[in-house]
Amino acid sequence: MSGRGLRGLRWLTCCSNGLLRGPQIVTQCLAPSSRTMATESEVLQDLTTTPPVDGVVSRLTTSIPKPVWEIPPVQTTVYSFPSMEPLRFVEYSHKHLLMPLRRDILHRAVIYEGDATRQGTASTKWRGDVHGSGRKLYQQKGTGKARVGDKKSPIRRGGGVAFGPHPRDFSTGLPRKIYDQAWRIALSYRFRQGQLTIVDDEISLPDGATPHLIKRIFKANSWGRGNGRSTLITDRKDDDLFAVVNEMHHDAKILDREDVDVKDLLETGRLIIEKRALDKILAEHSKDLKNQPAKARY
Repeated sequence: MSGRGLRGLRWLTCCSNGLLRGPQIVTQCLAPSSRTMATESEVLQDLTTTPPVDGVVSRLTTSIPKPVWEIPPVQTTVYSFPSMEPLRFVEYSHKHLLMPLRRDILHRAVIYEGDATRQGTASTKWRGDVHGSGRKLYQQKGTGKARVGDKKSPIRRGGGVAFGPHPRDFSTGLPRKIYDQAWRIALSYRFRQGQLTIVDDEISLPDGATPHLIKRIFKANSWGRGNGRSTLITDRKDDDLFAVVNEMHHDAKILDREDVDVKDLLETGRLIIEKRALDKILAEHSKDLKNQPAKARY
């Protein structure tokens, strides 16, 4: 036999031995681990069946309770107006004044409010709405002029308007849950930026107060035009207070709680709001927090 044939026979012999030896080695390697697993299962079974010793087994068999993480409430300071003297601390839920900033939700809320305020009353007359005869003014050919129809044509004076606007509804839809979240996100953003001032009782002025006094108060607290103006929100409308603040519209504006939108919470540099108005706003826009999640029924 040639040398090449001997080398091929030796290679086949080595491969056969390797193939025969491989499963044996694998079985021998797996055997100790399988015995170990069986031993551990037997030990656990014995521990669960035998009475506890020194409370060790009982701690192993009892289920470990899952940790419950609770976010503490938010503490804010309530001031007295117009002296701005701190009075006390009040607590609010983190879902009211500590929500993360979501610019997309705020944008959707502002667009929703803007679309709802559009009147959509613009109206024009198409050629079918114009009063007049439908008779053709002159013949189609032979005059040397451009062809023309009746006098109600849009290309003639006194005729209809081509593709003119008609009354329509510009309002868009937004889920109530998203809209409520936008209110709390706007208030939370103001609170984190330190631009939310809560006033106890009512925002009131002494008798005979003038806009000059209001300007001095705003200048002392850095609430004026140089700091981005301020928005005062009251629970009820006081005509005298509104008249005084409206005279200094360059430094501040005042709104009733019922007239406030999400855009008003973000428009100026600071919010000065009565505690009663803030509580009512949060209660009105927290309905999604009171709903229980739906349960699956099988």
